[in-house]
Amino acid sequence: MATVSNGIRHLPDYLDRPAQERLVEAIRTIVTGAPLYVPEMPGTGKPMSVRMTNCGSLGWVTDKDRGYRYQSFHPATGKPWPAMPQELIDLWERLADYPKPPEACLVNFYSDDARMGLHQDRDETDLAAPVLSISLGNSCLFRVGGLNRKDPTRSFRLASGDIVVLGGERRLAFHGVDRIYPKTSTLLKNGGRINLTLRRVNV
Repeated sequence: MATVSNGIRHLPDYLDRPAQERLVEAIRTIVTGAPLYVPEMPGTGKPMSVRMTNCGSLGWVTDKDRGYRYQSFHPATGKPWPAMPQELIDLWERLADYPKPPEACLVNFYSDDARMGLHQDRDETDLAAPVLSISLGNSCLFRVGGLNRKDPTRSFRLASGDIVVLGGERRLAFHGVDRIYPKTSTLLKNGGRINLTLRRVNV
């Protein structure tokens, strides 16, 4: 385990190949019931470069008119989000060091040209709970900074099976994905990267 800074933990190669494959199969089942969709930025309606969906009792969504929020149903189908796989709940129990279970798992799919700008995960009311992030598929260049957007940042590579935990003093650290490294993993048949982020939403 490598600690990047207070409250941020990077666990390289935490999931072996069979564990990664099981998670991918679980995500395929989730996507069957809750299809990937293209979210929109608040206000402008500009499409994000990732496609996303959720599982759990709540899901994080965003659109032009209502902005960032959590809700209990898929914005396109109107159906409740699929249940969170037990494998993800088990990972939370092992790594989050938090007494309450996760309520949401955001599933982001990155194509080779997708990015994610610097942002904070702050739409939750329970900010004492960490955010647990799981990487599957192609590697990416992950960037993390401080509690203010203009704070210095540092970047490191995340590979398939890596886990990052944002908690403690750095729960609200700005972070983002600067680039995807194509063909760095054979996990996903058609390439790309899946990022799963587990969140506790309510106190």
